[in-house]
Amino acid sequence: MVSSAIMRGSFGGLLIEFLRHGSNAALGLGIVLWLIVAAIGAVTINPLLVVAGALMFFFSEYGFHRFAFHARPVRRVPFVLKLQRRLHFDHHETPERLDLLFLPWWFLAPMLAITAGAIALIWPNISAISALIAGSALAILYYEWVHFLAHIPYRPRTGYGRWIKKYHLRHHFKNEQVWFGVTNPSFDRLLGTCPNPETVPRSAQVRHLHPDD
Repeated sequence: MVSSAIMRGSFGGLLIEFLRHGSNAALGLGIVLWLIVAAIGAVTINPLLVVAGALMFFFSEYGFHRFAFHARPVRRVPFVLKLQRRLHFDHHETPERLDLLFLPWWFLAPMLAITAGAIALIWPNISAISALIAGSALAILYYEWVHFLAHIPYRPRTGYGRWIKKYHLRHHFKNEQVWFGVTNPSFDRLLGTCPNPETVPRSAQVRHLHPDD
């Protein structure tokens, strides 16, 4: 069911709806707390590391989507299959459901913790670790926002917003084997998964991934 906030299309209403789902509010709160900690001098903010953290996420955005979320179902292990369905398979079956749209906290929190731990092993500096994680968190929020706008009945106000929405929806409604980028097509173009839409056949499995496995 489409909420009245989405139907109105106001920024405030969309933002409230956005913060109601997934880990979005927690990510936003974490960024605010990081800024407060930086303001009192407990850590320093390095803008280059924030950008590097964002780029780390954009790389994983493509990698997870293509190679993990579209991996063949592990039917012999029900728990793993349940994770696969929640993380992506069910989203393809019902792309309009907001409760399946956003990354769940039980997936996102461990991924950020593992990333922070890996960074700490290489560079045990709290300011560097926090800046990289904050950059990743900002990129995740941007990813979730773009993904949110792509799947609701809302026409983005910018030309790029309308273009990237159309780009992502091709993945859902034309062919699930290409166009893996959600926020940008960079890695699709680099790795050959950004074909001319006119040359791509419509897939029979675009809503039901791996139906024969």
